[in-house]
Amino acid sequence: MSSSIAIVGDRFMLPSVFAEKITAVCGNGVDIRLLEQPWPDEPMEHGYAGSKLDGLKEFMGDPDEVAEFIGDAALLVTHLAPISRSMLERLPNLKFIAVSRGGPVNIDMQATRDHGVIVVNTPGRNASAVAEFTIGAILAETRLIRSGHESLRGGEWRGDLYRADRTGRELGEMTVGIVGYGAIGTRVVKLLKAFGCKILVADPYVQLSAQDRNDGVEHVALADLLARADVISLHARVTSETAGFIDRAALAQVKPGALLVNTARGPLIDYKALFEVLSSGRLGGAMLDTFAVEPVPLDWPLLQLANVTLTPHIAGASLRTVTIAADRVAEEVRRYLAGEPPLNPC
Repeated sequence: MSSSIAIVGDRFMLPSVFAEKITAVCGNGVDIRLLEQPWPDEPMEHGYAGSKLDGLKEFMGDPDEVAEFIGDAALLVTHLAPISRSMLERLPNLKFIAVSRGGPVNIDMQATRDHGVIVVNTPGRNASAVAEFTIGAILAETRLIRSGHESLRGGEWRGDLYRADRTGRELGEMTVGIVGYGAIGTRVVKLLKAFGCKILVADPYVQLSAQDRNDGVEHVALADLLARADVISLHARVTSETAGFIDRAALAQVKPGALLVNTARGPLIDYKALFEVLSSGRLGGAMLDTFAVEPVPLDWPLLQLANVTLTPHIAGASLRTVTIAADRVAEEVRRYLAGEPPLNPC
């Protein structure tokens, strides 16, 4: 079986790290070639807002240039590089693709099935990083860390933030709702337990673990979670069912003064509706790390609101995320070359 491997990484998921991990488990007999893309210093394309490659989301690279680099390789390791149907028709030797992401959104999965190409991914690679970031985001808002920081940098000493009618609340007295109980959502639940807060989970496709049930976590419908939660944290994937599901109707059900946190994907939210409830004060605040269009436009209305914290899609950015993904990809490559079944087929 051919062991020619093309690796397309970037300045986060370094191709050299993938090569090192693959060589460590497969030996020096593999033929590896590397390509480094300029993300995150240059933005990727987001198919959520329309794409030149039908069906692909969040990818980087010109299809012709990527296909030329892959050439006659039998295996591809990629983070953001696209694989479309037309590309596969030019790559008859390609038999295996390892995507170092939680979902193969840069791959035309139906086309790979039609061409008999095996695709694997790395689910949960950044679960720890995103979960920790989510806890930090919640605390930055509930304990007024962000607002205190901004005012002090602007030359204003906000002693009034100690006033009983303005000061923050402790997580231990709050109800936190987790929407989506996958690798990240379950880890956020685990971290939240240390604060003693009431935890609600809304996810119609999974059941709570026995440990979470025993610890008092409640599995509820989304409408119940929206009405009861002081903090709502999104951890769902973007599907036809969830795209824009935090809309005007959903936000009308939210408990007045609640906080919305999104470290999942931007297209989950109707931003016009979100702007309205934040401007009116019905929603106490929002912390957003992901957006429907990235980078966000400089004149985006949400940038002007004082009760919003925005970060540039960095929740999953940690060095540990890189090594976890590279280790898992290397093991998948080893298994394929050894004729063993994949651990995480797509």
